[in-house]
Amino acid sequence: MDSDEGSDLHGGFRLDAVAAAVLDQEGTIVSWSTEAARLLGCDASEAVGLPLWKLLSPGPECRALALSDTGGVGRGTSAGGEVAFGVLPLPPDGQRIMLAARSETATEWAQGISFFRALLGQDRIGVAIHDGAQRRLRANAAPTMSAVNTPPGEHWDARLYGPDARVLRDLIANVMRTGTPVLGKVQAMRLAEAPNRPPQVASVSAFRLDDGDGAPDGVAVLSYDATQEVRDRRHLALQQKAAARIGPSLDIQSTAQDLADVLVPDLGSCVTVDLAEGVLAGDNPPQILGWGAPRLTRVAVATEDEEWPPQLLGPGGAYPLLPDSPQLRMLQKGRTLTMTRDEVVSALNDAELAALFVPEHAHWVAVTPLLARGFGLGTVSVWRTAESEPLEDDELVLLTEISSRAALSIDNARRYTREHRAAVSLQERLLPRAAADIAAVEAEGIYRPATGGADISGDWFDVVTLPSLRAALVIGDVIGHGLPATATMGRLRTAILTLADLELDPAEVLTRLDDLIQRLAAETPAEQKDAVGATCLYAVYDPVAGRCTLANAGQPPPVLVTPDGRATFVESPPGPPLGVGGVPYQSVTVEPEPGSVLALFTDGLLGLTDFDADVGLERVRDGLASSWSPDAGLRDFGDGLLETLGDQQPRDDIALLMARTRVVPPSDTASWQLPADPEAVAQARKLADEQLDEWGLEQFSLTTELIVSELVTNAVRYAGGPVGLRLIRSSVLICEVSDPSNTQPRLVRAGDTDEGGRGLYIVAQCAQRWGSRYGRKGKTIWTEQGLDDGPVGFFDV
Repeated sequence: MDSDEGSDLHGGFRLDAVAAAVLDQEGTIVSWSTEAARLLGCDASEAVGLPLWKLLSPGPECRALALSDTGGVGRGTSAGGEVAFGVLPLPPDGQRIMLAARSETATEWAQGISFFRALLGQDRIGVAIHDGAQRRLRANAAPTMSAVNTPPGEHWDARLYGPDARVLRDLIANVMRTGTPVLGKVQAMRLAEAPNRPPQVASVSAFRLDDGDGAPDGVAVLSYDATQEVRDRRHLALQQKAAARIGPSLDIQSTAQDLADVLVPDLGSCVTVDLAEGVLAGDNPPQILGWGAPRLTRVAVATEDEEWPPQLLGPGGAYPLLPDSPQLRMLQKGRTLTMTRDEVVSALNDAELAALFVPEHAHWVAVTPLLARGFGLGTVSVWRTAESEPLEDDELVLLTEISSRAALSIDNARRYTREHRAAVSLQERLLPRAAADIAAVEAEGIYRPATGGADISGDWFDVVTLPSLRAALVIGDVIGHGLPATATMGRLRTAILTLADLELDPAEVLTRLDDLIQRLAAETPAEQKDAVGATCLYAVYDPVAGRCTLANAGQPPPVLVTPDGRATFVESPPGPPLGVGGVPYQSVTVEPEPGSVLALFTDGLLGLTDFDADVGLERVRDGLASSWSPDAGLRDFGDGLLETLGDQQPRDDIALLMARTRVVPPSDTASWQLPADPEAVAQARKLADEQLDEWGLEQFSLTTELIVSELVTNAVRYAGGPVGLRLIRSSVLICEVSDPSNTQPRLVRAGDTDEGGRGLYIVAQCAQRWGSRYGRKGKTIWTEQGLDDGPVGFFDV
């Protein structure tokens, strides 16, 4: 066979690619083809006369096949490479013929035949081979693709609706012409005899077949029934549409209208949403649906037509009293109903009621109750025209899921209607600003109320500005919910603001709060004492020293996220919740890197993890690490954490405070240690003047000299040394004088004839604010002068 003849063979199979040799009874080669010489790497002049096993290894196996009376197949290695070969007897003189091909070629042929047989042998995927003229050469019988399963001799597209058949013919022709395969094209398979019936939908793939010489030889078409797949995609799209549209509004009527609009036209041509009268007022609806008292009110309607039929009950219309029926009792049990038009008319048992509720051209209806948190809020009715089929089981499930989601949204709107004024008013007055941007930190607070109503909780956070650019970070959780918890939270927050001004150590602040809680418990009635208590974490961050000191009373440990995204717990000695008493609190100090984020949170955040507290803490830490982005704002960081932990509604209130630390550059601070010597006063004035000149703040020299002179003089005279002097430049000019005495400085008004007592009065007149704080050894008196307002001259007062 020459190459031209071989090129006519289909599927790439070439007989001229097969080597042949004739063997005598002893297995000696007596004839050797040209392909054999090429394939085995041995010319005929060399091969003839040799035993076959001299050219193929392993020799023993080849010898056994060459001498076998029945023949066989095997694989061997020759000078030309690996080959697959077979030996067949040639009766009657005992000769044998050996056929061989490259091993990979034989494997390809075998796999191709197996693959083709497997495709044709199954009936889940339709397989058809078309020639260049689109004649169907071979196909399997896939029952799922009955529209194109035609008898032999009949055109493959004879049963298809004309436009659908043309699309498929064009598809095959284009693949044949260009060689570009088509993958997963969704195509309707409408029947010519019933083009208006819901069509079967196929997923069609096609690719060109080339012959052994690479010339186009036909098209293979694979198809399967994608009707349910397309249906599922449409349902998923409707679910996503409902999830995106239903719920954002806290207006009951808007939410109900969104529900009706979502369902038309995907599930029905006409939809009504009816709610109990109490729902619109924000009252608790009945736990079962009933039509006596309270009645239902039509809240929303939607139809494929532009206008709602005037004879039907429209939005705002109240239901008349409906008769009892088995269908009503099924709705009261929370079941979804499907009824024909005649069944609805029979259940109403009144022509006027039928005209009021049944659309003119409707033939099928599905009614599902709106149930949320054990309450029956109302119903959703979906009508279909006579040309449509009734809702199938999967569509009823979809309707129930969407209605359930909508019922929760409507119930949320109902509860919001009742409580939002009080909730908003209290939250605005009792919670601090969500964001803070001060010298010490950039902070962002996030508060999420618990699911289930507008009960205000006792979770809170706070950022308190302290003298010397420091900031107090506070987070806490009062036991219980509602107005009592909110009142307690307000009292605690006020107490913390007062204690923060005293600049106490964090452990001392918690100790005093513990005493306050115990006093509050003593004032509480005995039956409510168990509800009096709180947890709190109090931290003070100093941007000059870059240190954070904190104490914990029953709160989860905070998490510190470094600028490179590493998240670790700040371990502090655990203290009992406030109100327990008898156990001291301890402070711990850490030095976060500049730009680190300190995350303080209440235990409501752990409730999102559905795990125990220890695992929940690990998930919070991991969530902070995974949500970290150096370019993200703190609000996005916090929202990302909540999203990472789960977008379900929290079972407990959540308070989250994120604070990004800052540091004051060393160039903006200056400090000196002075002896307890009268000459140190002049030295202090000189040092302050020089530093102000360096900072370009010469206009503050006079007032700062007065402040430094009076404070250092008092320290030298009454406290002894060493005396510390520190200046800090920020949005204010801060002057601090430290001494080893614990005596409380007091501002007094000196008499006209008094020789002393005017020092602190002078300081108070020159500064915008002043105060003192105590350390472990001695005290520090500080003053602040506003740089934007200019200096305050003592002699101008």
